[in-house]
Amino acid sequence: MHPTVKAARIAGAIYLLETLSGPFSLIYVPNALVVDGNPAATAAKILAHQTMFRFAIFADLWSGVISIVLMFALYRLFKDVDRLQAVLMVVLGGVTVAPIFFLNALNWSAALELVRGADYLSAFTTAQQRSLAMLFLQLHNQGNVVNGVFWGLWLFPFGLLVMKSGFIPYFLGIWLLIDGFAYLIFSAIGVLAPQYRDLVWTIGQPAFFGELAILLFLVIKGANVPKALAA
Repeated sequence: MHPTVKAARIAGAIYLLETLSGPFSLIYVPNALVVDGNPAATAAKILAHQTMFRFAIFADLWSGVISIVLMFALYRLFKDVDRLQAVLMVVLGGVTVAPIFFLNALNWSAALELVRGADYLSAFTTAQQRSLAMLFLQLHNQGNVVNGVFWGLWLFPFGLLVMKSGFIPYFLGIWLLIDGFAYLIFSAIGVLAPQYRDLVWTIGQPAFFGELAILLFLVIKGANVPKALAA
């Protein structure tokens, strides 16, 4: 197997690992357990599904670690295409993204402690503990909005590297650039007009599929190299 194909498939496999964990903590668990405006109902759901919630905390930690590993795998793949842009991709996609994932895991850990009502929290009433838990759940949500900025920014050097590479289809690089703009718009709406965030997320789905497209190409094809060299 050609080294470029091998490096591309390794990066694709790592990318897939991150994609499998992300939707669970970012979409499924919040929709399943958090009841907007109802701290009591939310607390009851979290207590009834503690294992699921703990897995969501772990998923955030996992995503933070994998994002760092993924950046170095992609750096290895693209460093000879444009080293400066590859470094920028690592900084925006790993160094900045991972800490927010870790902070979000801490936010959810705090929410779980408050919902469980540990003895050292006896100074707060049950209602106060549940309200504070909702605060940390909301901070987790806002953390994802903030992280969306970096989810978008790192796709710009990534997309340009794909376009320059010659071994990955050019149109996938353009799709990644569009994906990056979509994430930035999503985050801006999340801050400036949060009531429209879900609508923007729905409308932006074709753009967000850019990452899925490059992931599938890396996993299945790896890279386009001459057949004589790929053997």
